[in-house]
Amino acid sequence: MNRNLKVILAYCGTNYHGYQKQANAITIQETVENACSKIFNHKAWIHGVSRTDTGVHARGYCFSVETVSQIPCENFVRAVNTLLPEDIAVLSCEEVSEDFHARYSAQAKEYIYKIYCQRQRDPFLNNFAYHYTYPVNDELMNSACKKFIGTYDFYALCNNYKADIKKAENTIRTIFDFNVKVYNNIRIFTVKGDGFLYNMVRILVGTVLEVNEGKIDVNDLTDIILSKDRSRTGRTVPPYGLYLNKVFY
Repeated sequence: MNRNLKVILAYCGTNYHGYQKQANAITIQETVENACSKIFNHKAWIHGVSRTDTGVHARGYCFSVETVSQIPCENFVRAVNTLLPEDIAVLSCEEVSEDFHARYSAQAKEYIYKIYCQRQRDPFLNNFAYHYTYPVNDELMNSACKKFIGTYDFYALCNNYKADIKKAENTIRTIFDFNVKVYNNIRIFTVKGDGFLYNMVRILVGTVLEVNEGKIDVNDLTDIILSKDRSRTGRTVPPYGLYLNKVFY
C-alpha cells in the first residue's frame, strides 16, 4: 500500500550546489533521497516545494515522497536523521492524502534575508548573513518594502538570461507582506508571496538597499516595477543571507 508523506526539512546550503539534483555536484535533493531510500528499502524520489540556489539555506523546506514502507512517521524522522549529514535535518513528517504535492499544493512561501550592519565583518556570521556597511534608515527601507506589496508583473525583478523562457513564463506574482526588522543588530527582511521568480527575493532586497543608499528613489519604485526593466532595479545580493523560512498549505 502506497503512502504519501509530507516532510519538513532544514538545511545549511553552504556545502551544496543548491537543492536540485545535478550530474556532477552534491545537492540537497540527492543527499536526502539517498538517505530516504535506505530507510524505505527502495528507491525514493522526493518532490520539493522549490529549488534553492548554491549557498541558500532553508529553515522550513517541504518535500513530499511516496513509499510502500510502513515505518511510522516518528520513527522515520529519527532514522533518517542518523543518515543525514549534520547540516541537514528532517524536522517533522506526516502522512497526507495521495493528491498532496509539496510544490503544487503550496499556497504561499515565506523567505527571510539576513544582513548585519557594522564596520568590521563578523567571522561567526560568514555564510549566514550579508555584511552591509552602509548606514541604514529602517523607516525608509520599510517604506520601500511596502511598494512591492500587491499583485504585479515582477519581470523587472527576475534574473533569467534565457530570453525564450522569459517570454513564455508568467511573471505575475502576489506579495502579501514585505518588511525589515532589527534583531540584535541583525536586520531581517521577511517577504511572503504566492510564488517567486528566479533570484526575485535577492533582487527585492538589493533594490531596497539601493533605496537606502540613495541610488533609487523610493517614489519611483512603482514605476520601475511597471516598466518591466531589469536594469532599473537593484543588484542581486549574495545567496548566503537567504533562507526559505516557511511554506503555507
